[in-house]
Amino acid sequence: MNVLSLTILVSSCLAGIFIACFAAEIRRSRRTSPERDSLLPLDPEAPRTGKTPL
Repeated sequence: MNVLSLTILVSSCLAGIFIACFAAEIRRSRRTSPERDSLLPLDPEAPRTGKTPL
């Protein structure tokens, strides 16, 4: 009987973690989308001064 209660406790904790992560992802996806993120530059470029480095 002790193993059964431990199993229920662990599965409840895992379900709670999943629900919390899912809710955070839903909340985050309202602010941004993968399509918009893919269009953002990965590394900002330095402004060009017109001189070419040697």
